[in-house]
Amino acid sequence: MARPDMSEVRKLTDSDINEQINGIRRELFDLRFQQATRQLQHPHRFKEARRRLAQLLTVRQQRLQSTTTP
Repeated sequence: MARPDMSEVRKLTDSDINEQINGIRRELFDLRFQQATRQLQHPHRFKEARRRLAQLLTVRQQRLQSTTTP
């Protein structure tokens, strides 16, 4: 999976960002569960998911700050 560009993330709507954040958090939960039960096949997915989550949270926070600042 190619790393998404921040410009692609910024094009998403607020509801799309929130949906993706929830999905990635669920994916991270599942990955941790697989790791605990020694069923994890692709450990690199942790890094990819955390990076994508950080990008989404950053864009969401920037939008919240831009709407609340006078």
